[in-house]
Amino acid sequence: MVYRPRGIESPIAYGAQSDLPFHEGKSRPDLLKKRVDPMDKRTILAFALSFAVLLLWSFFAAPPKDQNPPGRPRASVKAPAGTSSAPLPEKASPAPAPAPVGSNQTPEAESRGPLSPVEEKEIRVETPLYKAVFSNVGPTLKSFQLKRYRRENNPRSPLIEMVSVPHEAGPCLSVDFGPRGRNPAGSTAFTTDKDLINLGRGSEPEDLTFKALTKEGLTITKTFRLYPDEYRIDLTVTVENPGGTPLDGNFSAALRALPPGKKKGYYSYVGLVGLVDGSLEEIELDDPGEAKELRGGIRWLAYEDDYFISALIPLPETNGVLAARKSKDGVLQVVHSGPAVTLTPSGRTTAHYALYFGPRDLEQLKKVELDLDRAVNFGWTDIIARPLLYLLRFFYNYTRNYGVAIIILTILIKIIFWPLTHKSYKSMKEMQKLQPRMAKIREKYKGNKEQMNKELMALYKTYKVNPMGGCLPMIIQIPVFFALFRILGNAIELRHAPFMLWINDLSAPDRLFRFPFEIPFMSPPYGIPILTLLMGASMFIQQKMTPTPGDPTQAKVMMFLPLIFTVMFINFPSGLVLYWLVNNVLSIGQQYRINRKK
Repeated sequence: MVYRPRGIESPIAYGAQSDLPFHEGKSRPDLLKKRVDPMDKRTILAFALSFAVLLLWSFFAAPPKDQNPPGRPRASVKAPAGTSSAPLPEKASPAPAPAPVGSNQTPEAESRGPLSPVEEKEIRVETPLYKAVFSNVGPTLKSFQLKRYRRENNPRSPLIEMVSVPHEAGPCLSVDFGPRGRNPAGSTAFTTDKDLINLGRGSEPEDLTFKALTKEGLTITKTFRLYPDEYRIDLTVTVENPGGTPLDGNFSAALRALPPGKKKGYYSYVGLVGLVDGSLEEIELDDPGEAKELRGGIRWLAYEDDYFISALIPLPETNGVLAARKSKDGVLQVVHSGPAVTLTPSGRTTAHYALYFGPRDLEQLKKVELDLDRAVNFGWTDIIARPLLYLLRFFYNYTRNYGVAIIILTILIKIIFWPLTHKSYKSMKEMQKLQPRMAKIREKYKGNKEQMNKELMALYKTYKVNPMGGCLPMIIQIPVFFALFRILGNAIELRHAPFMLWINDLSAPDRLFRFPFEIPFMSPPYGIPILTLLMGASMFIQQKMTPTPGDPTQAKVMMFLPLIFTVMFINFPSGLVLYWLVNNVLSIGQQYRINRKK
């Protein structure tokens, strides 16, 4: 299939390869499942504790992702120092690119340290979505600020900056052609006839073109096509050989980023990620100097943090090799090298890329049309979480308040599972009626477990009670609960989204007032978690209305669950707490209806 980038008349075929290695990632462990004895009246307690363990596991046992990501293919290799770096997606065909005849310069000899001192010119670009500053050196991006997103939930807070690496330390983005392992145009000052581009909403795309003549005698033209209403930028690189001698070389593309010291999302991934052979791969670089390689059909590769993503997509998709490494100062970089190309006298070659610097927003990512929306991933709950996220956005379009949208979504889910929960509550009530008889059987046959189980089974059969009836309907709902937790804990839609009163950010813990002193079990800011306390109170009321185990010890353990959940939720995003509170209130109403029936 031939791919035609938007606005490009001629089709292109481009592949790439690299010398570096990627990391084979670690897949997350399966959720622990607690075994429940259907003959034991501890069924209710076992399920409750199992669910609590699952929640605790997902929150506390997730691998740390501050500056290093988890990944897949692992191979420790020394990264070629001669390539620029940054997070990027690409495709490539794994064919080694030969060095030019007569060139004895090693990769390590090239592109070390800052850019060469050349005359620099800045070109400013502004669209309804972002403000960018291009440098004619490279050329590359010096700044890319998102106009709709700020660092903090404050109108005076600075805009989100997508370029995290200081320009003096090297380019955050580079796409060049030259001898393998070398970047001849990396420090070249390109010429351009533009100083300012301002695109209004609905206007036509505009091209920003840079041209330069390298020391190898090549004429390189780089054209950035800018769209007014998208975060996507198309990049076309054309190399011409006006000389009389054939030249060998290859295209190389690189991205680099400096991860934040601390991630903010509860289930988010911070680091390099790529779509390889149709599978989403996370690339973990733990130690400075570590290098890894990933091979296969490369659709795209990117650097992502809690809510934003920088991506580079070679066009079209081909097999290739991507090389990643982590520098001593913590900078993550990825290099994608294309196959060897021989430029005949007066010949030319062209490579096409798509770039994306913006939010991990499904609507915007889908506009790229290159499977970049796969970057929004909710783990093993993805198949359930995506439809729920679309529903959440659907309700928001009508209510214009994500807090109200969460409440409506919670009610809808409760209605869907109403028959199952009704059956569960009813079964638990029937089991409670049998507690005295079950206690007598256990006492009578405490020395003969086999006979005791037979008598209990006979009792269940006589009264038509299923010992698992109160547990199984709830277990079926666990994937939905976790899907909602993933959405509400990491969706950019909730970032800085207000609800009402003191809740002005559904992605942050709720805090009424601000205290200058620390509070045990609470992360800053310190204040009164009103919503969390209401959730704990609702759990306590629900517990009092639910049939309790006959064993006094079990009853005491169950009594502490509301306290445990309250402490656990105290630092959760208020969107999560709101969902759990509304779900508890609806469950209380359902339990009240059942208890009224004799």
